[in-house]
Amino acid sequence: MSITDEQWAELHDRAVDAMKHAYAPYSGYPVGAACLTRDGRIFTGCNVENAGYGVTLCAECGMVSEMIKAGSTGIVAFAAVNGKEEPVVPCGRCRQLLSEHVDRSAFVSIPAGILPFEQIMPFGFGKTDLSEVPTSTYKED
Repeated sequence: MSITDEQWAELHDRAVDAMKHAYAPYSGYPVGAACLTRDGRIFTGCNVENAGYGVTLCAECGMVSEMIKAGSTGIVAFAAVNGKEEPVVPCGRCRQLLSEHVDRSAFVSIPAGILPFEQIMPFGFGKTDLSEVPTSTYKED
C-alpha cells in the first residue's frame, strides 16, 4: 500500500492531537501516536503515566488497544510525536508491540525520515518464535 503525503500529514496531525491529551505529570514528556490500517482507518493513542513507573502506558499501547477493539488489523503506516510536535522513535517495548500488528510493508515516520518498519525492528521476536520453544529441561527432585 502506498501512503500519500496527505496521509502522512494527517497521521502527524492526529498524533499531535492525541499528544495534547497525554497524561505525563512525572516525565513532562507527552507523546501521541497514530496509525493507518490496511482498511483505511486511523487510530490514535497518548501516553498515560503512573506513579508506579512500571505500569505507565506508552502512546502506542492505547493506539493498538483502540485498533484491536475496533476490529481492525494490519498497520501500514505509523507516526508518533513529542510535546514539540516532532516525530519520535518508538521505544523498544513499543517496537515489540507494533511488530505484532504491522503489515510486512509498513512504514514509520521517525526523525530520520520515513522508513520501513523492518529497519527499526530488524530482528523482532514474533509468533513464529513461540513455536520454536524447546520443552522444559527443568526436573523436580
